[in-house]
Amino acid sequence: MDGSVTTFAVVAGAVGAQLSGGVVIVLGFANLVADGFSMAVSNYLGTKSEQEVVEMARRNERHHIRHVPEGEREEVRQIFASKGLSADVIDKIVEVITNNPWLWVETMLQEEHGLQLNGRRPMRAALATFCAFTVFGLVPLLPFSIQLWEGGTRFAASCVLTGLAFAGVGATKARLLERPLLRSALETLLTGGGAAALAYLIGAWLRRAFGVL
Repeated sequence: MDGSVTTFAVVAGAVGAQLSGGVVIVLGFANLVADGFSMAVSNYLGTKSEQEVVEMARRNERHHIRHVPEGEREEVRQIFASKGLSADVIDKIVEVITNNPWLWVETMLQEEHGLQLNGRRPMRAALATFCAFTVFGLVPLLPFSIQLWEGGTRFAASCVLTGLAFAGVGATKARLLERPLLRSALETLLTGGGAAALAYLIGAWLRRAFGVL
């Protein structure tokens, strides 16, 4: 979604400023690659930081279990007591968990700290972000890159193709999240269209205001 929105906003702003098709392509592709790379790196660093948080918490829990086992054992008891279990069941659970150091640590990470232990892989997350961003970001540029459209029809074709991409993303999201299909597609379409309209108006205003484009 972000790839289409940002690239289409660049296209719309350039068209609003009445820049040539070649300039639109240069600005669009430069923005597409730079933003895609930036988002991929951000996702990589964010995912890596999540893993580092988990590892730091894991080290701390190992330290606590090694030095204050009774306090940690009581924390396990309180965690499962808060779930409404009977004392006998809690005693058995505590015994099973605390007899397995690995299970003990992992239980504390999940139950006490609320951490997600099976997180994403940083490199895979970065590649997925970059690929998705660039694939959808290419859609607004297609009419300017191939010779099927000419002149003013390029921007109209870009609007149609990008609108279909927006609606498709919204519909896919609705299906995955079991939300109303039409509402989600329309919401995504209006969001992306609003960003493009704003960019177009700013481009047109800058051209009139400065008259140097």
